[in-house]
Amino acid sequence: MKYTLNYFFSLVLLLVFVVGTAQETKKKDSIPPKTERYGIRFGLDMVKLARSFYEKDYRGLELVGDYKLMRKHYIAVEIGNEKKTTDDEQLNFTTEGTYIKFGFDYNAYKNWIGMENMLYVGMRYGISSFSQTLNNYEIYNPNTYFGENLVLESGEKFDGLSAQWLEVIAGIKAEVFKNVYVGFSCRVNYLITNKKPETFDNLHIPGYNRTYNGKFGAGFNYTVSYFLPLYKSTVKAKREVKK
Repeated sequence: MKYTLNYFFSLVLLLVFVVGTAQETKKKDSIPPKTERYGIRFGLDMVKLARSFYEKDYRGLELVGDYKLMRKHYIAVEIGNEKKTTDDEQLNFTTEGTYIKFGFDYNAYKNWIGMENMLYVGMRYGISSFSQTLNNYEIYNPNTYFGENLVLESGEKFDGLSAQWLEVIAGIKAEVFKNVYVGFSCRVNYLITNKKPETFDNLHIPGYNRTYNGKFGAGFNYTVSYFLPLYKSTVKAKREVKK
């Protein structure tokens, strides 16, 4: 009888151990794998939109978008239209045209699980097609008796102008609501080609901003965008090798 009870208790302990091990294995197997969403993000540059309301000599709109190609890499594009009247020292002219910028972004930020923020660097190649309208210009008056320089009205329009440039970008994008992002970026531009009128320089190029009589320029934008998820992909966990 004693050996029967010992055998019975041993069998019970063995069953408890097997059941506990099986439940623990099931818990480990039931942990869902980490996934990342892939999709399209599109929005507006709020700086150009705001300037259209508070600057009487400016009208502009820029659409922005990116597509998550890999975990850290994004394809990006920006399309816009601008009309700006510039009052320079001797010239007053209106620039009007469209532009497109396309390139890539690299996200250097390591997100926690469930986060999809960006701290990124990137590049763009910009192409602009525009026209310049010379509104008026000043002629130097050597006769100081009559005072100021002569201002002559013109209205001459120069069509078929164009420019191409490169942009180096650094910026951030953060999710403030579900699928809604705000972002800010700074840009340094380098002008590659610049087709300009014969009588004066292109002091403003749509999408590039002011040229400052040189090859380099700068700009920034503030965007609000919406992320449209298309599919999810499982992230493979890195195995730690223990010595």
